[in-house]
Amino acid sequence: MRKNNLALAAHLGFDAPLIPTPAITVQWLSDPWFVAASLAAVCLLGLSKGGFFGLGAMGLPLLALFVPPMQAAVILLPTLLAQDVLTIWSYRRAWSASNLQLMIPSMAVGIALGWAFAASLSATHIRLAIGAILGLFVLRHWLGTRFDRLAPRSSTASGIAFGMLGGFGTMLANAGGAAWQMHLLPQRLEKFTYVGTLTMLFAVGNILKIPAYHALGQLTLDNLAVGAILLPVAVLANYIGIWLVRRTPTEVFYRIAYVLMFFISIELIRGALSEMMGPA
Repeated sequence: MRKNNLALAAHLGFDAPLIPTPAITVQWLSDPWFVAASLAAVCLLGLSKGGFFGLGAMGLPLLALFVPPMQAAVILLPTLLAQDVLTIWSYRRAWSASNLQLMIPSMAVGIALGWAFAASLSATHIRLAIGAILGLFVLRHWLGTRFDRLAPRSSTASGIAFGMLGGFGTMLANAGGAAWQMHLLPQRLEKFTYVGTLTMLFAVGNILKIPAYHALGQLTLDNLAVGAILLPVAVLANYIGIWLVRRTPTEVFYRIAYVLMFFISIELIRGALSEMMGPA
């Protein structure tokens, strides 16, 4: 089935790795596998936006099985923007100003670099790099006591570096959250402050990506129409995510966060290696 979908994508003009020719909305929605992947993606994004951020990294890779990553990112853009509005309102009083002041400017630089290299860099390699870094981060956290390691410390340098890496990753592969979490998680922020800070980073990042998507020719009616059709499911999933976060104890929340980060790193690495080796 995946081969058939890849063949369909090639037939519709999805040959370039990042900047494909837009297809007709009806042709996409007539494929039940594309529809199923789209619904799963927006549900994962909704739960992620609600506070379980690791789940969101699976959304774009799912959709990228059917369309190129950059096009998949634009299809999900209406969903992301609508979810940002809901989530910002829910966490409007809980965020870390110092972290945002440090990370937003560096994130903007990373997005600009991602736009500059979008035509020549493969999203596959970006996902592979982020997945590897994220997996090592989680393993270091889990195995730290065994090797008598001090807990990792966040700093101005890490905020700038991970802010930029996250901006670069979110522009090319919608995978910036992992890098931002690597700076925020070691701080052990209060649960809602942690969620609210990441929420602001995602929202600002999505807005900053709009001009870049336009410059790359991806803001087409076909791409945006599919995203708009998915909005009701996305909003429902968003509210479910917020409800779950508010009812999850802080210690359990952080344990889940690290487990999700690890599984996401495995999925990013697996998906990237699979793409590099070609379809089975």
